[in-house]
Amino acid sequence: MRPVAALFGQRARLRWLHLILGGALFMPFWMVGTLVMGPLLDGGGMFTGGLGVQFGAYAVGLPLAAVVALFPLARPMSVAAARALCGVPADRFADGPARGRRARARTAAWFTLHLGAGALVSGATLALPPFAVAVLALPFSPGLRDSELGRFWDLDATWLIWGAAPAGLLMLLALAAVAAATGALLARQAPRLLGPSPADRLAAAERRAAEAEARNRLARELHDSVGHALSAVTLQAGAARRVLDGDRADLEFVREALTAIEETTRRTVGELDRALGLLRRGEGAEEGVGPGLDALEALVRGAGPRVALTVDGALGSVPEALSREAYRIVQEGLTNAARHAGGAPVAVRLDARTEELEITMENPLPDRPPVTRPDGGRGLRGIAERARLLDGTAEAGPVDGMWRLAVRIPR
Repeated sequence: MRPVAALFGQRARLRWLHLILGGALFMPFWMVGTLVMGPLLDGGGMFTGGLGVQFGAYAVGLPLAAVVALFPLARPMSVAAARALCGVPADRFADGPARGRRARARTAAWFTLHLGAGALVSGATLALPPFAVAVLALPFSPGLRDSELGRFWDLDATWLIWGAAPAGLLMLLALAAVAAATGALLARQAPRLLGPSPADRLAAAERRAAEAEARNRLARELHDSVGHALSAVTLQAGAARRVLDGDRADLEFVREALTAIEETTRRTVGELDRALGLLRRGEGAEEGVGPGLDALEALVRGAGPRVALTVDGALGSVPEALSREAYRIVQEGLTNAARHAGGAPVAVRLDARTEELEITMENPLPDRPPVTRPDGGRGLRGIAERARLLDGTAEAGPVDGMWRLAVRIPR
């Protein structure tokens, strides 16, 4: 069964189809070759010329195919056909147009090999089966043996009549074997000629690094957004519960806390939907996830009544990318304050009057040292990373009984 599968199995049939595709692609070059060789050899027209014209046209067409293969579209087209029909793993092929002289030369070699081998196998596929069928029919067709062609070739000879059936079958088997062997040859050469070059590998590595950076940034955005929302909601819910458990319930305070919880969760759900949408579409984080400084007042309002915001200068003049990063820095600073000094007043000040955007956040130090979190203080590290990416600085630490976060970023 293995020899039969090797000659007529699905892989062999697909490779045969790949060769026929190469023959079809070679037809325009062969036609140009016949126009060149026909007058030179005085061999007649395009389809009436002798073998000299046909093979001369073949020899002229191969260099023309090699020249055409130097164009950028040749490699993507060849890779697409080889991936679908050659039975070679898809990851062994290069993507995109060929980069560099060597890559283009390899593509031209593959294109010429594919079209040249495909033209020969396609020609045999068109011509040999009808002849083989005629030979197979010879013992069963007296009219064929008695025809003028039969008498010319002495087809009525006894030995030829009895040997016609095996000869016809051998012709068909030989055609299948040649097609399978040629297809296997092309499959072996495909990764070598269409595989990634050093420039392709470098480009793929840079693309993977960019995708990893985009995913990391989206993860950082989600961490900041969701972490802040959970901290703010926990703080507001805890404050409302304590008021309700007291002797005299302050319904206005509870109403404000519930409103802050509602605003925070609604805003965070919107940011989460946008981030997940970017991930589903496979887009990078350069579009930005979440709001900018125009939503700062809503952020502060959702953080609770003990957060005071002061703005100096026009925040609308801050560039969009910096505006988004500044929003995240303030958000992460409020999250840290809620976790480590929950309930303490927080002063947030932004100064956009100079060439630098200055962000300062202060809150009283807690009575007890903060418990070290399992994440190792990702919040401050994330703030420092954001500042460094924008050529800025971030400092955090106790100053005169206050915890101060100071960030300066060039505009």
